[in-house]
Parts: sequence; structure tokens; C-alpha cells
Amino acid sequence: MSDEVNSNQVKIFDTTLRDGEQALPASLSVKEKLKIAFALERLGVDIIEAGFPVSSPGDFKSVQAIAREIKNATVCGLSRALVNDIDACGESLKVAEQFRIHTFIATSDIHVNTRLRKSQDEVVEMAVKAVKHARRYTNDVEFSCEDAGRTHIDYLCRMVEAAINAGATTVNIPDTVGYTTPTEFGGIIQDLFNRVPNIDKAVISVHCHNDLGLAVANSLAAVEQGARQVEATINGLGERAGNCSLEEIAMILQTRQAKLGFHTNIKSEEISRTSKLVSNLCNMPVQANKAIVGANAFSHSSGIHQDGVLKGTNTYEIMTPESVGINKNNLNLTSRSGRHVIKHRLFELGYKATDFDLETVYASFVKLADKKGQVFDYDLEALLFFSQTKQEDEYYKLMYLQASSGKQIIPSATVRMLVGDKEITESATGNGPVDAAYNAITKVVGHNQVEIVDFKLDSKGKGANALAQVSVVAEYNGRRFNGIGLATDIVESGVKALIYVLNNTHLADQIDQQKEQVKIAEV
Repeated sequence: MSDEVNSNQVKIFDTTLRDGEQALPASLSVKEKLKIAFALERLGVDIIEAGFPVSSPGDFKSVQAIAREIKNATVCGLSRALVNDIDACGESLKVAEQFRIHTFIATSDIHVNTRLRKSQDEVVEMAVKAVKHARRYTNDVEFSCEDAGRTHIDYLCRMVEAAINAGATTVNIPDTVGYTTPTEFGGIIQDLFNRVPNIDKAVISVHCHNDLGLAVANSLAAVEQGARQVEATINGLGERAGNCSLEEIAMILQTRQAKLGFHTNIKSEEISRTSKLVSNLCNMPVQANKAIVGANAFSHSSGIHQDGVLKGTNTYEIMTPESVGINKNNLNLTSRSGRHVIKHRLFELGYKATDFDLETVYASFVKLADKKGQVFDYDLEALLFFSQTKQEDEYYKLMYLQASSGKQIIPSATVRMLVGDKEITESATGNGPVDAAYNAITKVVGHNQVEIVDFKLDSKGKGANALAQVSVVAEYNGRRFNGIGLATDIVESGVKALIYVLNNTHLADQIDQQKEQVKIAEV
């Protein structure tokens, strides 16, 4: 066996930007994907699956941008077992210092007979051809047997052997529809190691879905049987019920290392902030009782539990909050706090000087402190996030907002916005103050082509003084855009979210115009 296969290190392959994004209500922008990629790199992920380059020009551009910027992780692109797909991967990834092409084809009878409508021999031939073509671009080639969990073991063994002979250095065994149980899935991995003669020439990977809530358990069972790569997503995002949760599998291997004997390169202290970033950018809240990163993951309500934790934290906590980057010491800050205090606190929370612009964060902090009186750690982190996501060269800017509503009062709003270099003020009524403000903004923009299809309100912090975060999904010209806003006031937060969307639609229009000009020039 090769040292890599024999190793007790389990590689973490993150597919948040590919499988995770497929489950989102709106696509992420290139800038948003880069932010997540940088966070994954900081987290210590070994391989980042950046997207499906052939699927769209936007995905190609995103994969290319990530491949260019990421230095401490292998960047990967997904392709079907088709020459054009693989070529798109190769072209988008060639700017990377190290990259992987991940090609796949279905192997279960259900897919081979019904969807592909080919013979088993033909599918093997396609797989071999795909792997060999991918090897023209890189020596790091991963091959996946889609729906391996429902594939007859004899055929699965044949496919894995053929892929490795063709040059695949990693072979992935997905439980694509989350059908198997841990004993069953672990048995499949065991059978492969017992029956495939050249299996020592490749790393065996697993990609489990959570349709029956068993993705993490199945992944762990596979590792115990010899798999040395787990494909996962932050917060368990992914198709349908999601994928194996990265933070869960990583902390299982870390917390139970003495028993299991495996380790990863994951820097667990980065887990919490990575989870928050992905949750915010993807507009996918984390349930309170979610393991590791949920709001209640380290909360104790029972008197017996509270007493136990006070006497010894390990009575009811099998890991510390600090080990996943949650600081239990929530220091309150006021408008009298200086820049050095803010900087110090951000450092204590795990951020580096390169992660933020102190002047920008401090300016937002002072405004918030004047409104709230006290600012807590969760407020500070929220401000940091929104300062990082602030759009450069905004075409639409909010200058003034006034809204009114109440019993027996028709809700109304007035907005003043900077549109390019022109200042425009409009007023409108609506079903409520947010609706009135949105109607006023529509007047400012001059069209009603942006349709709000989802509006979510979330609180950042605790109690009546919590910050209001609004996330909206809007449809424009057949595409969906995600927008986020943060303020002490719900109406202001909602307005900021809509303006975020409008700036993205303006950028999309500019890109479309440029493409059209290029087409005209070529003719």
C-alpha cells in the first residue's frame, strides 16, 4: 500500500461551493464564492470543489477565480464523463498552483438502464476514456461512481479497478441518495478493499447524502473500513436533505481520536466563524439544535446540567466551545471604547489584521453603539461580516430613509438614493412600512422588474436590542439574486437588503452589455 493510503490522515474534501450551492435559493456571486473559499482555506480543508465549470459561464469564472487565488488547498472542478466537461475543467483550473479534475458517471442499474440507457460495458468504457482524458491536464484525477450505494458490488468492484488502471488517483464512492445504513455502507468499502486488486494505488473517498439522516454516520463507517477522504459541506448544505456535515465529521475525528486513531488538517477553532459566514452568504440559517455550530450546541438549561458544568465542564461538555471558535466571554463594548479595544477584541475572537479594515469597522461600531448603548461580541462579528460584504463602487446608495406606520395609519415611506451620481427622492405607501419603502425604491429605480420571492428576518444577538438581519431573494430577468441587510431597524435592514440586490442586478446588466458588445464586434 502507498503511504497516502496507509496514512491515518483523513483528507477533507469540501463541496460547499458545488453540491452546497445547488441547494441554495439563489446563486452566489464570484465575490461571495471567493470569501467562502478563503474561509475554507483558513479552516484547513485539503480539497475545495469550486464548482461545475461547464454548467455556466458564471460557474466557469468562479472556478477560475478561486483557482487563481487559493494557494494552500487543492482546487477541484467537477465534470461529467464527457470530453467537453473535462476540457472546461482543465481550462478553468489551469491557473491554479495545484488542481484536481473530478469526473463521474452513474453505476447503479437504476441509472445505467433508465437514465444513461447504455450497457455496463459502455459505461465502463466511458469512465476509462474520461479518466484518461483528464490525465492530460493533471496527475490528480478523481473518479466517482454515482449512486454507488445502490450499485451491485460486482459491478462496482469492476468499475473501481478500471478507473484506477486508467489513472484515477482518488476513487469516490458516493451514497448519492442517502439510502444505505452505516453497517451496509461500511461493508461496501470493506468489500472494495478485499476484492479490488489495485485498490492500494488510489485513495478511496466517500460522499454521503443525508436523506435518512445518516450522512455523517455512513462517512465515519467508511473511514473505519479504509476510506481516507470524506466529502462534506459546511453546515451540511447540499441537495435535498444535504451532505455530510464537515464540522461534525471533523469534530468526531478530533474528539474521539484516542479511540479511532484518525486525524485531519482542520483547524477546529475556525469552524464557528466559517459556519456563520456560509450561513449568512447563503441565506441558510443554522438550526439552533445543530451539532457543533447550533446556537444551543453549548447551552445548558437543566439545573442538574448547569450544576455539573459549573463543577466541571466535562460533566456535560465533550468538547469546549473554544475548540470550535466560540468565545464564551461576551465582552460588552460602548461608544467610549477606542479603536485599540475593538482591534484587541477582534483578535481575541480569532480574526487577523488582514481580515478587516479597522477604520471601516470602527465607524460602523460607533454608529451602532450610539443606538444600542452596549455592543457585544456577536454584534461586532455581524458588523465585521457586513463590512466585508459591502459592495465596492455601489451604483445605488441609500442616503435617507423615513418610514411610518401604526394603527389607523396608512404605512408610508420616503427614500433618498444616490443613483450613479444623481440624487433621487421618492415617497410611496404600502401594506406595511417595508412594503412602502420598497415601493418608493421601485419609483427611484424606474422599473418593477425586480420581484421579491423570499423575505427572511433574523435577529443577530439577544433580546429587544438585537440587530435585525434581513435576507431577500429576488428574481430579475430569469435569474435569482440574494441580498442581505443589517441594522437596528427592521425597515432599514430590509431596504439595505434590496439595495444589495439592485447593485448586483446592475452589475449583471453591465456584464451582459459587455458580452453583447463583444458578440457584435466579432460579427
